[in-house]
Amino acid sequence: MIAAAAALLLASTTTHAQSSREEYLRRFDGNGDGRVSAAEYVAYMSQGFRNMDSDGDGIIETDELPGGRGQPITLEENRDNLRRQFHKLDRNRDGYLNARELTAPPG
Repeated sequence: MIAAAAALLLASTTTHAQSSREEYLRRFDGNGDGRVSAAEYVAYMSQGFRNMDSDGDGIIETDELPGGRGQPITLEENRDNLRRQFHKLDRNRDGYLNARELTAPPG
């Protein structure tokens, strides 16, 4: 009985994790093809930069950073960092992220 309950719980958790992965992928997947290109990844992740760039000048200055600490960064530097992050996540090197790659910790 306990083993059956554990199996049911595990199946439910696995299904929820897979569902959550797929939902997360859909946020990035601008063209709806079920995978995330580098351009889609950079576009989605750049939203945070735009939100922090309060004066809209394409540079996050120290006073725009959380806690007012850190080095300024330009939008292009941020995008370069995101492209490097994308390539680390693309473990099978096919040029796209699937749901599992997208939700994996950077390696």
